[in-house]
Amino acid sequence: MVEFKPAGDSALVISFGEVIDEEINEKVHVVARAIEKASPEWLVEVVPTYSTVYVYYDPLMVSYTEVVEAVKPFLSAEPDDEKSRIVEIPTVYGGDFGPDIEFVAQYNGLSVDDVIEIHSRQFYRVYMLGFTPGFAYLGGMDERIATPRLEKPRLKVPAGSVGIAGKQTGIYPLESPGGWRLIGRTPLKLFDPRKDSPTLLQPGDYVKFVPISEEEFWELYSGGMIND
Repeated sequence: MVEFKPAGDSALVISFGEVIDEEINEKVHVVARAIEKASPEWLVEVVPTYSTVYVYYDPLMVSYTEVVEAVKPFLSAEPDDEKSRIVEIPTVYGGDFGPDIEFVAQYNGLSVDDVIEIHSRQFYRVYMLGFTPGFAYLGGMDERIATPRLEKPRLKVPAGSVGIAGKQTGIYPLESPGGWRLIGRTPLKLFDPRKDSPTLLQPGDYVKFVPISEEEFWELYSGGMIND
C-alpha cells in the first residue's frame, strides 16, 4: 500500500513500505525516474531511497495537496527495457587494505578465506546512494558475514575502502570518517565531480566484487583509477 506523507513544508514522501526488498526498490526507482523525466516546473529534486521517494518542491509555486495529486499518475509507470548494469569491483582483501577482516571472520566463526569467498560470490544491488557523494548502499549480503559496526568510528577511511556494517556492505567513494568494518579496498574511482556522471555506481546497478592481489591493486592504482 502506497502512503503519502509531508516532510517539512517543501517535500512529499511517497512510501512503498518499510522493508528492504528488491521488488519494492525497483518500483521506487521507476517512479522516481518517471517524475524526473516529466520535470514539472515546481520540482526541485527527486531522491529515491530503499522504499520511499522524496519529492522536493517549491512551496511558493504549488501546495502539498497539489503535489500529491500530480504524482499519483506516476505510480503506474512501467520499467523501461534497459537492463541493469553489472559493475565489477576489483578488490584486494585483508592486510592494511582490510584491517577488520580477521575480526569479521572470528565474529562469524569463519576463516578469512571464507569471508573473501562469501563476500565476492554475491551480486549486490545498489539500493540507494547517500552518506557521502557516490556512497552506494548495497543489498544482498550473505548473513553469514554480517558484523556490527565499530564502537568508535575511524576519523579517516581511505577512498575505495570496502566495508561491512550489520547486514550491509558498501564502498567508501571518498576519504571520510566511518564506522564500517573494513575488509578490503578497490582502486576504482567511484566519484569524480569532473565527469558528466560523477558517480560510478547508480541505483539499480548490480555490483560484483572481484578479488585481486596487492600487486594488481597498485598497478591499477598507479594507472590513475583512484586518487587520494
